[in-house]
Amino acid sequence: MYNKFVVIDLETTGNIPKKGDRIIQFAAVVIENGVITEQFSSLINPQKSIPIFIEELTGINDEMVKNAPVFSEIAEKVITLLDGAYFVAHNVLFDLSFLQEELVSAGYEGFFGPVLDTVEMARIMYPTADGYKLSDLAEQENLNHDRPHQADSDAEVTAELLLIFLRRLAALPLVTIRQLLPLSGGLKSDLQQLLDEILEEFDPMDEGIPEHTELVKDLVVKKTAKTIDMEQEQTNLSYPEHENDKINLLNKGFKSFEKRSGQFQMMDAVYRALHYERHSLIEAGTGVGKSLGYLLPAAYFCKENKSGPIVISTYTIQLQEQLLKKEIPLLASILPFKIHAVLLKGRSHYISLEKFHQSLSDENDNYDTTLTKMQILVWLTETETGDKDELNLSSGGHIFWEKIKSSPFGFSFNQEYSDRDFYLKAKKEAEYADIIITNHSLVLSDIKEKAAILPNYDYVILDEGHHFEKTATQFFGASLDYLAIRLLIGRFGLEDQPQLFHDMEDIIQMISEGQEPLLHPFQLNQLVMDLTYEVDEFFNLIALFAKKKLGAAPRFYRSKVRFSQSDGEREVRALVISAERLAFLLKDLQIAIKERLKWIMKSKTPLTTSQQTTLEEIQTFLNDVKELRDTVMNCFIREKNDVKWIEIDMRSPQNITTFVAQPAVVADQLQEQFFLVKKAAVITSASLTVNDSFHFILNELGLDPVLTETMMVSSPFNYQKQVKLLIPEELPEINTVTLDEFVIALTEQIISIAEAAKGRMLVLFTAYDMLKKTYDLVKESGFLNDFVLMAQGISSGSPARLTRNFKRYDKAILFGTSSFWEGVDIPGEDLSCLCIVRLPFSAPDEPLTEAKSKLILERGGNPFTEYSLPEAVLRFKQGFGRLIRTETDRGIVVVFDKRIITNQYGKSFLASIPPVSINKGRIDELARIIRSWV
Repeated sequence: MYNKFVVIDLETTGNIPKKGDRIIQFAAVVIENGVITEQFSSLINPQKSIPIFIEELTGINDEMVKNAPVFSEIAEKVITLLDGAYFVAHNVLFDLSFLQEELVSAGYEGFFGPVLDTVEMARIMYPTADGYKLSDLAEQENLNHDRPHQADSDAEVTAELLLIFLRRLAALPLVTIRQLLPLSGGLKSDLQQLLDEILEEFDPMDEGIPEHTELVKDLVVKKTAKTIDMEQEQTNLSYPEHENDKINLLNKGFKSFEKRSGQFQMMDAVYRALHYERHSLIEAGTGVGKSLGYLLPAAYFCKENKSGPIVISTYTIQLQEQLLKKEIPLLASILPFKIHAVLLKGRSHYISLEKFHQSLSDENDNYDTTLTKMQILVWLTETETGDKDELNLSSGGHIFWEKIKSSPFGFSFNQEYSDRDFYLKAKKEAEYADIIITNHSLVLSDIKEKAAILPNYDYVILDEGHHFEKTATQFFGASLDYLAIRLLIGRFGLEDQPQLFHDMEDIIQMISEGQEPLLHPFQLNQLVMDLTYEVDEFFNLIALFAKKKLGAAPRFYRSKVRFSQSDGEREVRALVISAERLAFLLKDLQIAIKERLKWIMKSKTPLTTSQQTTLEEIQTFLNDVKELRDTVMNCFIREKNDVKWIEIDMRSPQNITTFVAQPAVVADQLQEQFFLVKKAAVITSASLTVNDSFHFILNELGLDPVLTETMMVSSPFNYQKQVKLLIPEELPEINTVTLDEFVIALTEQIISIAEAAKGRMLVLFTAYDMLKKTYDLVKESGFLNDFVLMAQGISSGSPARLTRNFKRYDKAILFGTSSFWEGVDIPGEDLSCLCIVRLPFSAPDEPLTEAKSKLILERGGNPFTEYSLPEAVLRFKQGFGRLIRTETDRGIVVVFDKRIITNQYGKSFLASIPPVSINKGRIDELARIIRSWV
């Protein structure tokens, strides 16, 4: 067995050794028998100039390497170090390619031993990690990494990580290691050899199942607690009416409880709404303690009245996780009785153990699929939920998930898998839960499925409630996305491709009894090809229509184009005819596959588990085809009064094109199908009022203003002392200059503010194109080279992941659009400056805004004051709320849009946020204020 590992890290003049890039620093850490035995590092003279950006990244300059050895002088030492060892590096192919080039140039053969990539190992051993950069992993393991991008420091940290990985690998169940072994042959590195060596040290008959895990068929999964006792415990309690009683309760959960009268007001309002069965709107300012403000009275009411579960619905996954991991445990420590809370998501979020187990025998996996399978094998030994959102999957991993996700169709029934089905377990627990945490989409799906998803419930609390109307608009609408449809058809494939079609024909061949299915395979193959052609033709016509409407030079790459079948244009007629053909072809495909499935099911030939799984996947595919056909029919053929538009990226119209249809107003549907059905709904958020009025949100949701209780609970923070609002006066109005001219002026001001604020700055945009242009120009300017710049849609990672990375750096600037206007929590000194580029009005020609405005005009109203302004004010309130998250926070808000003080309607924005100190002036004057404040 190889007991020696040499961890290598290099700093280089560039990325391509074949084009003359050279090593400027070499570092190696030797590990033998689990112990670091030697370390070696040296600067290297590359015999060429070090580029400026490399110097800035590494801190290594020409002067430092002037008297350093050339690589050939240390080549023999490198060869000696690597003798009989694994070559280990973080992204091993990069370091290995450079080293091989240098060794050959120095007259040596190079290295031909086994290699290990710690990026690959990290992805497998930490399937739920936020990121796999060396700095991310070092922080996760509390390793000191004080000099990133210097080879000796990077090599030391990589070596320490390798030791952790080796210990974790050896501690895995042997069954899991044996399943990882054949998959590891498809990796970039020689993990297969390492796994073989680990297995050699164990008895081949030993299953090695750790105590915290159990074997389900052939998969090792983490043991989970049994579903809770179904008996409702008898409680004799009542909701604490007096303030002192609440304080005493809360003191149990807080070491030092600070009295929050606003939180008590909210608790009482929530309890009253549930008790008297009235709908209620509660705006709770930042710092009120909103989550506990509704959780405590909900728990009391649920136990006191045996009311069945209370559903808590959120818009974001982040808030769901916060409720389950932070707020519910806190609540449990406070209450004098037990409370059972569960998180329930849609079925597709949960893994099917049976499907995954079957997938392990598939051959010809690509790299992403292989790596994802290995991640999941390790994850199953850790997860209690089986929820995909825990995993850090690649884009290819997400595609593979579609193959192994839980589905309602089953041709096989294995009791062992059924007993450990994650989705069924979550649903079972929800039936006996006091509180069910879920999301707005699932609440609305439950309406559509006639209460088939959630257990029967009468009481609901909608947190982030300002999103409920928009979620409902999307839910009651439909969309057709080009890539999603092509992926769907690709899942079925053609007869000669290793997809569902091919697998189905193999089953038919095996059980053939002299009868032929109605359609010959050749004809079905032709049908799939015709369908693929029609999908391409359909989206080509969509792109042609959009291009005609946008003209030769659209202002933004990403655009929305309103679509109306009443236009009567040639392109519209052609598109509708294509949609009809598409619907017919989808129907033909459904019929052909259904006939084949019936034929297979009539056969008495026993099917293998793999074949049964294939049939289940085909049934899932059929269901998706039916949904697609219904969507095509609803968008183009059935008479519906939806607003229709095309979303397109003109840089890649063939790939990035979506057709959307949504109702302009959902108030009546929500009233009839939701609010009239539920006994009490509490809608809460920090942004429900405009100018201290709930009128806008009441109207959007379809709630009766007479029958609905409303309450505003102000933030306890002292915004006058904690916030300064600054308004630069030099920036031109965007409508008076070109986009490029505006971005140049904006960039100059952002640079000035960043230098004054010293980083920790969030810049909010209303349009992605402006964000990208500004980010690129700031980066190209070179003025902020010592700042870490991150941008949504450019830097990798979800908004939550970008936020976590942002907090790690003192001098960081984060550029964000829509999802960063809310739901992002950056307390304390991690965020000290918030910039709002434009007041967040929806564009007047944005399809839904246009449609809503038309309806308001038709009834004699004012679209701007009744819709555009209040919608923008609510978004502004959300954006403003990103800055002050605790009572000790201090910060600057910069609003680049002068309309907030020059236009009459600007008062509505200022009146809807807490009173703050306002300064306006030239950027140099404002920079002085910022420097004195931060």
